[in-house]
Amino acid sequence: MKDELSEIEGIHKLLDCCEGSDVMQLFQKKTYTDAFQKMYQEHVTVFDAIEDGYHAAEDGDQYLTALAEALAAYAVEKVGACSRKSKKEHLQMDLNMTMAVFVLPMILEYHGESSKLLASKMTESWKKSFPKTNLSAADYSTIESGFHKTWCYITTAVCRSFQKPDDCYELRTLREYRDTYLADSPGGSELIEEYYDVAPSIVKHIDQQPDSDAIYYSIWEEWLAPCISLIESGRKEACREHYIEMVHTLQKKYFH
Repeated sequence: MKDELSEIEGIHKLLDCCEGSDVMQLFQKKTYTDAFQKMYQEHVTVFDAIEDGYHAAEDGDQYLTALAEALAAYAVEKVGACSRKSKKEHLQMDLNMTMAVFVLPMILEYHGESSKLLASKMTESWKKSFPKTNLSAADYSTIESGFHKTWCYITTAVCRSFQKPDDCYELRTLREYRDTYLADSPGGSELIEEYYDVAPSIVKHIDQQPDSDAIYYSIWEEWLAPCISLIESGRKEACREHYIEMVHTLQKKYFH
């Protein structure tokens, strides 16, 4: 019981790994690799203890279930301690993000006999505690590679769902807008870089939804088609504002 308690304390530390930092700032192309590797090295003793506990337990499955439930309960306690609704929502978003891009990938990176099962149980317990979440377990290499795959962006994903080719009119229009207007406008390069940092993860989360095609259609109707119309009519700055709003809206919705 004493050993299990120490491992639960270690589980709590995993969830607190981003405390005091902006998780969204850590989860960017320039910062993610270093942040992940640093956190993994800081917590590898937790994974060692969990692996040892798993092998020593009479019922390894139940042992991992208890750890997963303890982590979810700790998250619920932290969110519940917030007095205002807005703070609760913000903290839950940060905790979901921490789980998705740090905690679960670190567990899978350990490659212990308990790792995949623990990640699965943590995801299951988390969804029970936060029913609206779309949390899923992905390993570090899958997440990191998303920063480098040029197809893994919102417009491309939408066009792919419509079975449009990579050189379709919509993609060519938005790429030309990006390269000729946005890149040369004040703050444009920073905006493009920020978009490339977050877009792969937005697409990853949408792709995991059973109604992903319907989601992409709604993105087309609400965001992309109006952007293209604004470009065609010469209202390029208005397109910029609409596109920024789209990215921020999708980021809030699909980074849970």
